[in-house]
Amino acid sequence: MRRREFITLLGGAAAWPLGTQAQQLAVPIVGFLHSASAASFAHLVAAFRKGLSEAGYVEGRNVAIEYRWADGHNERLPALAAELVGRRVDVIVTPVSTAATLAAKAATATIPIVFIIGADPVKIGLVASLNRPSGNATGISDIGVELAAKRLGLLHELLPNAARFGVLVNPDNPGITEPFLSELQTAASAIGRQLEVVTASTNSGIDTALATLVKGRADAFLISPEALFVTRRVQLLTLAARHMLPALYHRREFTDAGGLMSYGSSLVDQFRQTGIYAGRILKGENPADMPVQLPTKFEFLINLQTAKTLGIDIPPTLLARADEVIE
Repeated sequence: MRRREFITLLGGAAAWPLGTQAQQLAVPIVGFLHSASAASFAHLVAAFRKGLSEAGYVEGRNVAIEYRWADGHNERLPALAAELVGRRVDVIVTPVSTAATLAAKAATATIPIVFIIGADPVKIGLVASLNRPSGNATGISDIGVELAAKRLGLLHELLPNAARFGVLVNPDNPGITEPFLSELQTAASAIGRQLEVVTASTNSGIDTALATLVKGRADAFLISPEALFVTRRVQLLTLAARHMLPALYHRREFTDAGGLMSYGSSLVDQFRQTGIYAGRILKGENPADMPVQLPTKFEFLINLQTAKTLGIDIPPTLLARADEVIE
């Protein structure tokens, strides 16, 4: 073999493994789109990563995650969704953010989307059916809206003599707000109680909304199953304590932080399931054939310390049904 031919062959052999190595280093990208802030959802993002790892993907090792947070400004979501599409991510996850899910759906009809959503995904046009989504989106239907009547019933059981219940909703999220209020109004009429609806989408708006409920002499209040309010939970809990206003929330995060009561599905479990679904899609499954899941774990929490502060005696029937009582 001539010396020049040997060098050429050697050079080609050396180049081939380098190309293969470059291909091996290319990892799939998950786009994470949310309407809230990173700080308020840190423990839930950890649950999402856990689900991804159960599906065989570890961030920084064999998968990359591009995070986009709107920090409570839903108007930013379309541009953030477009950024992820431009990055050619392999899947977009939008856990517990209806506005983010709708923005992602509007931005792409081909990139798979995995959601957790409180509204009915069939009614708002995300999927054709729960069993066969038939599009590029699937995930978990949180049924947070459908639990509106259940939450009002628990609050009524706590305060049977209460005549007027306040309801705080986000006007910038009609996909949640409108069906939630419809459910509540039907339930309130059935028990002969009045609702006072207040709206807020900013910190100052929440201050004003709670002051309005106090001025209107609401006996207690509920909030819509809204990511914005989870982000602002410290503010809401502080105002409820200041005004001595009982409330029932939709997530245990509120009760853990000092809220009176909460009833809803487990966010930690749902974020983990979202990670698993995203991992399955990265392995080649088609979201059109992956059924929309329903929550299987619900939590009813009561904070006895807060009840004592508010001067409320929790009925034994409620204590008996609580999954957890915070002493």
